[in-house]
Amino acid sequence: MTLRVTFVAAARSSPRSAERFEDDRPLDQAGWDEVQRVAGQLLPLAAAELRYCSPTPRSRATGDALGFAPLVQLALRDCDMGRWRGLTLGEAMAREPEAVDAWLADPRGTPHGGESLLAFIGRVGGWLDTRPVEDGCRIVAVAEPSVIRAALVYALKAPPSTYWNIDVRPLSTTTVTGHRGRWNLRLDGFLGSSGSLGSPGHPAPLGAWAQPTRA
Repeated sequence: MTLRVTFVAAARSSPRSAERFEDDRPLDQAGWDEVQRVAGQLLPLAAAELRYCSPTPRSRATGDALGFAPLVQLALRDCDMGRWRGLTLGEAMAREPEAVDAWLADPRGTPHGGESLLAFIGRVGGWLDTRPVEDGCRIVAVAEPSVIRAALVYALKAPPSTYWNIDVRPLSTTTVTGHRGRWNLRLDGFLGSSGSLGSPGHPAPLGAWAQPTRA
């Protein structure tokens, strides 16, 4: 039995440099404009048998604007960042530099009092592994970029540190195919913001948890 799960990254709710942990702000005007610009390319995904989304306002709004009418999945929520919720990475570093260093270095660490990176990856992977198994079933999920990064690390069985090297752009699409315990990655491309995965000059934003360079 083979499933096809296509992740659509939610449109933006703020400039990339201002993204925050567990950001629950609605789409900004740039986000709405991006959705309208790429809607024609993404609308065919509405034909998927199952349509889901992260519980954030921008994920729900992106899915609704594209005509997906997605079902909210709590398992696709962003990582619980404890007392850092609502902060940018830069703000967290200014307040607790040693704690941020510890969090970036240890995927099992929870210096913020929330969820570890390893637990986050496992939660998202558990959702992926428990999708209904029907041969050829197509699933679409509008999710936060961080959730998609976690799903990719899990699907590829990559080391947790790989998470810091994945940049998911708003309204980009990524597909995994397979079934529990065996997933294959298919790169679909970027339909939203300009720039490509891992391209020079386009690192992951601080708010999306790119690992910073410490002096």
